[in-house]
Amino acid sequence: MAEDTPPGGTADDPRRITDLDALKVFTHPLRIKLYRALFVARTATASQLADQVDEAVSLVSYHLRKLAAHGFIGEATGQSSDARERWWKVTSDRGFTFRSSDFADRPEGAAVMSEVTRQLLATRYERYAAYLDQQHAWGREWSDVTFSSEYMPRLTAEETRQLSAELGELMMRWVDRGRAAEDAGDTEGRENVAVHLYGFPYRP
Repeated sequence: MAEDTPPGGTADDPRRITDLDALKVFTHPLRIKLYRALFVARTATASQLADQVDEAVSLVSYHLRKLAAHGFIGEATGQSSDARERWWKVTSDRGFTFRSSDFADRPEGAAVMSEVTRQLLATRYERYAAYLDQQHAWGREWSDVTFSSEYMPRLTAEETRQLSAELGELMMRWVDRGRAAEDAGDTEGRENVAVHLYGFPYRP
C-alpha cells in the first residue's frame, strides 16, 4: 500500500488525501492496522479483523465505520448469504498518499500530518521488529532474500521527487505482478512482503 509519497498524475495512482478531517482518521494506530490488514486480505469481516489485531469486535467495528465515513473502505457485496454479516474492502487498490503542501495553509495541518507520519512509522517499525524476532522461523529461503538498505545520494528537491515517483512505479509493478499471479492461482510459496522506503534531506 502506498502512503506518504508524492502523487503522480494518472487514474491508477494512490488516492491523494487533501481533506484534513480525512487525514485525521489515521492519527489512531488501530485504524492504520485495520486498513493494512484489510488491504492484504482484500475482503474481511469485523470479527476476522478483530482476531488479527486482537481487539474486541465492537471496537473494531467502530473504527471501521470511521474509515468508511471518509471513503477509505467500503462494503464488499456478494461475500456471504448471511445478511447480518458485513464484509469490508479497501476502496483503492493503490492505497493513499498525502503531501505537506496540501495542509500548510491550515494551523493544525502540520501537526496532524506529523502525527499521522509518526503513527505510520511506529507501525512499520513494529512490523519489522516482529519479523526480526521471528526470522529464524521463516527458514533460509526467506532469511537469505530479506533486505534492509540505506542509500545517501546528493540530490535536488526535484530529483528527489523524480526518485520517489520512479520507486512508486517500480513497487506498483510488483504489487500488480503479485496480485495477478495470485488471481491466476499461483499461490505456492507466496507471502505478504512489506517494503518500507524513506527519502528525506539531512545534514551531517
